[in-house]
Amino acid sequence: MNFLPRDDKFYAFFLKQVEIISQAAHVLLEGMRVGNSRLAAAATEISVLENRGDEVIHSIFTRLNQTFITPLDPEDIHNISSALDNVLDGIEDAAHRLVSYEIDPIPRDMVELATIVNTCALAAKRAIEALEAKGPILEHCIEINRLENEADLVSRAAVADLFRKQKDPITLIKLKEVYEFLENTIDRFEDVADVLQNVAVKNS
Repeated sequence: MNFLPRDDKFYAFFLKQVEIISQAAHVLLEGMRVGNSRLAAAATEISVLENRGDEVIHSIFTRLNQTFITPLDPEDIHNISSALDNVLDGIEDAAHRLVSYEIDPIPRDMVELATIVNTCALAAKRAIEALEAKGPILEHCIEINRLENEADLVSRAAVADLFRKQKDPITLIKLKEVYEFLENTIDRFEDVADVLQNVAVKNS
């Protein structure tokens, strides 16, 4: 008889985290597509989602401290949930910068980066689902890495174009910073992919 059954609830927590991330990424993208008139409401929605994400990660850490047998190493559970939390924080930061800086109109390259954020969220969700099902994670992680490389190209070209064409230094600083926040958010997805790849190798 197993007196200490393994607690698989952590997979459900991870899935909840990526579902919240996917919602936030979608809200950000739709807000940016509509423009500044929608972004304030979008940023508020994302803040609500970020608070829900905080509740999930607190539940993970509480359960981790109370669980004897976990489906993955406790350190790996901590690393996965923290990496996902960082992504959500990045989406919230980008949304609030867009609102605070009153970026209007939203440059096409920013919308493209938000599209990549949204696509990364879908890939991360598939990777977490694969983790729970003990399926192939690598293909989803490779997709996130590919998207990160694509985002680098978009961001570098956008910033270079900004320095060539933008004459107002304050506007230049604002736009450049928003590009950096969006790119950093995508970099955080790559951190998630790296953690998941390490976990997959360790448990193969």
